[in-house]
Amino acid sequence: MLLDLVRRGQRHGYLPEDEGDDDLASTACPTFCAVAYPALWAVADSAAIRHWSNAASPGGPSPDVDIPVQYRHILVMAIRMTLDASQSPTALEAYRRLKGDIVRGHYAPAEKLAMSQLKSRYMIGVGPLREALTRLIGEQLVTGISQRGYRVAPMSIAELEAIYDARAELEGLLIRLAIERGDDEWEAAILARAHTLSKIDRVQDADEMLERWDTRHQALHDAMVAGCGCPPLLQARAALFDQAQRYRHLWLRQTVFSEQALADKQREHQALLETILSRDAPAASRLMREHLMTPVPIIRERLEERGWI
Repeated sequence: MLLDLVRRGQRHGYLPEDEGDDDLASTACPTFCAVAYPALWAVADSAAIRHWSNAASPGGPSPDVDIPVQYRHILVMAIRMTLDASQSPTALEAYRRLKGDIVRGHYAPAEKLAMSQLKSRYMIGVGPLREALTRLIGEQLVTGISQRGYRVAPMSIAELEAIYDARAELEGLLIRLAIERGDDEWEAAILARAHTLSKIDRVQDADEMLERWDTRHQALHDAMVAGCGCPPLLQARAALFDQAQRYRHLWLRQTVFSEQALADKQREHQALLETILSRDAPAASRLMREHLMTPVPIIRERLEERGWI
């Protein structure tokens, strides 16, 4: 438990990361002292308070003060109290975490979302969870059944094809407008994003690799349509992207971890880039539609494999 809490303290900046494990609980950094010192006073016995405060400055313990072994448990208690106080769960946090799990497939389509299980998984109260679920109903990721709770929204081939068809048509329109209206800065931004995507390095952590590639991939596509100069159409695009996320994540995992699939995507992006920069609007619009529709067969296959349709 000690090491776990100290690691949590490290992640939140309360303890330094460059100390050995045996030293972690006996070293206090300024950030931790400023935040956790009141908690220390609340939980420590008077002897521990005297011992630590005797060597401390008026504003709290010095970063150089060593905490004796017999008092290190107090430090750990202070970490726990500090983290609990600083991480009050909110409806926004509940929404983000629950949505992330639904998009990543942690919950299967039509799976019942029992409030007791949600409370246990996210350590969040009923109030914030209900707010989050209501918001996710509006985004068509969750369905609410009167007097029967909540379920993950179902998935279907018809919905998959409808969403992707709408995205492809709209993206083709936006590319045409961007080519007609975009300036030199727009072109430069596209080139910069394309270069950033091509330079991505593989990392050991699969989720980190997926997130890193997808962030740069989305940035490239955002740059391509940014020159359209039409905020309402860009808002509609964002809404369609949000609806596609659950389906799109299945394609992402199939693509990012395949050298061949990534090479194919790079060739598609290069062809798009050349067509856009040559200001060939009809060709760019056609290529964009084809590019956005390529994930559909892959997603359909993954849905069938998982028995989700």
